[in-house]
Formats: sequence, structure tokens, C-alpha cells
Amino acid sequence: MKSILIIAIFFLSLPTPSFSLSQPCNKNDEKVLFQIKKSLGNPYLLASWQKTFDCCHWYSVKCNKTTGRIIALTISSGNISGQIPHEVGDLPYLKSLEFRKLANLTGEIPSAITKLTQLTILRLSWTNLSGPVPSFISQLTNLFDLDLSFNDLTGSIPPELATLPNLAGLRLDRNKLTGVIPESFGRFSGNFQYLYLSHNQLTGDVPRSLGYLNFTLIDFSRNQLTGDLSMFFGANKTIQIVDSSRNGFQFNLSEMELPASLTSLDLNHNKIYGSLPATLTGLNLQYLNVSYNRLCGKIPQGGDLQTFDNTSYFHNRCLCGLPLQACT
Repeated sequence: MKSILIIAIFFLSLPTPSFSLSQPCNKNDEKVLFQIKKSLGNPYLLASWQKTFDCCHWYSVKCNKTTGRIIALTISSGNISGQIPHEVGDLPYLKSLEFRKLANLTGEIPSAITKLTQLTILRLSWTNLSGPVPSFISQLTNLFDLDLSFNDLTGSIPPELATLPNLAGLRLDRNKLTGVIPESFGRFSGNFQYLYLSHNQLTGDVPRSLGYLNFTLIDFSRNQLTGDLSMFFGANKTIQIVDSSRNGFQFNLSEMELPASLTSLDLNHNKIYGSLPATLTGLNLQYLNVSYNRLCGKIPQGGDLQTFDNTSYFHNRCLCGLPLQACT
């Protein structure tokens, strides 16, 4: 009897487990999710989308625990064919929408997404989406993150995107976009920090208005862009990574004032002339490539410059000094 009492006291002394009460999935949202599943051909990836489970516990779905409304839909890395269902616009509390790594997802970006007024994250990448980058995306004024990379999007970049007041960065890389970088991009808000436009068919000079922004990363590589990049550099800038390789940029590198924040600089395969500025020796560089340009003069000694091999410097007009041949 005494031993039973001791055991009872022991269990009563254990902390009481806390159960987080949350609202069940909203029935209207559940109905929309079933329509999305049907539009996508009832794929195996969405096999958990069954009446026997509360839809807040379905794969690829996230709910607000207080309201039971769907706030995130992430469909990725599955065998899904078809187009983005227009029904996604009928999830009014959605804050994050992602369709990623879906090779058989085709068609254009649907205008129905303009109904998602609370959307902060839109990632439609690594698919076969085609058509233009739609200007109606500018209606999603709460967007913080916009990623349309690795698709088959064509046409020009809509200047209206610059009106998105909360955007921190934009990815349009690895598409088939043509035309120029919009002058309006210099009017992005102060929150705007990164811009990926690589592997497209963009032409023309980079607008000088972009110099009004304080980027941390720009990637313009593998286009047909021309002109000057000096507007991105300066003592007061905070840029860390610059890749403008394989373009037609033409400017005097020796006149560039490189900020202390710079850690990666790739300028290979352009028409850049002048000499390497001595300020490069004071940077904490993790990557440097200035090959295939028209640079001359002695490679400054010191810092990290001699830790890079000759491929970072070769095929210039008359660049010399370690790790290249000695200057004469």
C-alpha cells in the first residue's frame, strides 16, 4: 500500500503537459485546396490532402493557429504537370506562395494571384513557366521576396515592379528576358538589397539611377549589358558581392573606389581597362576574377591578391606581377 502511494505521489509531481489549442482548418480554404489538388491532377505529392486529416496538417500547407486560415502553400520537388491553378487566388489569407522545382509546371503566371493582397513571399522558380513577367505583380504591395528565377519567361522587365514598396530583393535570373534594365529600378525603396538578372538576354547600359540604392548583391552576369558600373561602388557603399561577368561593360577600373564591405568581385569577359586599384589589398576578398579584359599595370602586392591563381588575372592587355609573369 505504501509503495502504491509513493508511485502516485511521483506521478502527481510530474509537470502537467501543455496542449496548444488551435483552430481547425477553415472549411472554405479546405474546399479551395481540394480544387487546387484536382487542377494539378491529384498528384502523389499531395496524397495527404484527405478529408480524414485536418487540412492544417496536410503536406505543403501552413495555417494560422489562431484563425485556422491557410497562410502558406509550398509545392515543390514533385511530379506535377499542368499550370498554376487560378484557385490559388481564393486563399485570401495567404502570405507565402511557392511553386518550385517542378519541371512539368507550364503556362503563364496567373492574374488570380493579384487577389492575394497579404502575400509577402512569391517564389515561382525552377519550373517551365513561360510568357512575360506580368506587370500586375506590382499590385501585391506587401511583397518582401519575389523570386521568378530558372524559368522560361520572355519579354522585357516591367518597370512597374519598382513600385513595390516593401521589396527587399528580386530574382529574375535564368530566364529569356530581353530589353533593358528599367530606369525606374533606381526608385526601389531603401529596403531593396539584392538584384539577380543573370543568364538572360538583356541589353543596353545599366541605369545610373541604380546607384541611388545601397545593394549588398548584384548579379548581371551573362547578358549583353554595356556601360559603367562605378555607381555601385564608393566608400559609403555596403555592397558585398558583384558579378557582372560575360557582358560588354567598358570603364576605367583604376578610378573605382571599392568599399570595405566587398568580398566577391567577378568582372571577367568584359572590356574593362585601366589598372587594378591598390585599395584591393585592403579588402577581405573571398573571390576575385578580372580575366579576359583590357587591364594593364602591376598587380598590387598584399592582402589577398596573391592567394588567387593566374586564372583570376590572365588574358588582359598588359597585366603583370604575381601570380602572372614579372613586370618588365
